[in-house]
Amino acid sequence: MLDERKTAILRAVVQEYITTAQPVGSTHVANAAGVMVSSATVRNEMAVLEQEGYLAQPHTSAGRIPTDKGYRFFVDHMAPPGRLDQQASQRVGAFFDTAHGRLEELLHQTTNLLAQVTHHAAVVVGPTTESSKVRSVQVVGIGARHATIVAVLSNGVVESETVELPAEVSDIKLAAASAHLQQHLVGRSLEHGRSVPSTGDGEVDAVCALATDAFGASNSEQPVFVGGAASMAQAFDTVETVRSVLHTLEQQYVMVTLVRDILHRGLSVAIGVEHGVEPLAACSVIVRPIVVDGEHVGTVGVLGPTRMDYPQALATVEVVSDRLGRRLGDGAGIGGSGNG
Repeated sequence: MLDERKTAILRAVVQEYITTAQPVGSTHVANAAGVMVSSATVRNEMAVLEQEGYLAQPHTSAGRIPTDKGYRFFVDHMAPPGRLDQQASQRVGAFFDTAHGRLEELLHQTTNLLAQVTHHAAVVVGPTTESSKVRSVQVVGIGARHATIVAVLSNGVVESETVELPAEVSDIKLAAASAHLQQHLVGRSLEHGRSVPSTGDGEVDAVCALATDAFGASNSEQPVFVGGAASMAQAFDTVETVRSVLHTLEQQYVMVTLVRDILHRGLSVAIGVEHGVEPLAACSVIVRPIVVDGEHVGTVGVLGPTRMDYPQALATVEVVSDRLGRRLGDGAGIGGSGNG
């Protein structure tokens, strides 16, 4: 653990470097709030912090910059609680108060919102359909030979699929199919649809089979959306780093695995090499789960350079994940992710 003086000096270096992206000299640190020692003392302490791995000196005559270890100490012990400024808070609130449309569109727009507010790349991993439990299911006739099957899921998604019936089916039979599906699917995931037992009525069973087949075709993979990748081009000095980061952001499987692994390790912030994805070694990732009715259904995160404003990014990700979880929990006005 660092003593009070070294902690104050490290804080001053981290905060200044986050702001300017330039190596920080001892004169600036000596004048920073909470330091109150001479430049000579600061130089000595910065040398010790460098030896202990918290700071690095990119050039012999330059000031110091934080290392991943320095950022980690800052995040764990020194970062003040972040709060969204009024403008950002109003923007996020207005977005979720008026959000509507299909699930994919909501997640895509949430990703763009997060990227615009943080000025970093944003990642939203949405809920799967198959892992969510059915709250209600109904078959609605929309013509002599067509019906719409609507299922409300525990993740807040409303799945709707339109199917073509093999023959004209009466409203009574459709109601019977609804009741049978309700009995055997509510409280279970859609993937159990194939095990719905027969009713002994050929027409009702045919409708149930069409319904479960339609939902069975739904995508079982978690949808992932990445936004704000262009902002990463301004975040790094070398073209090679930018190219490596952008290429990795395009790989959806890598991004899903990245945010999942960070959460599984009990982290909300992974700095530099901590996340284990080599092409993103110059980046930090901040993640929060999307929770609906106590169930972790997805993930919200931002990815930026290690010199990101951690308190602000943490506050933004927390607010957006909370509002998105509540929006999915309400389920109002959100259409399904099916093909209907």
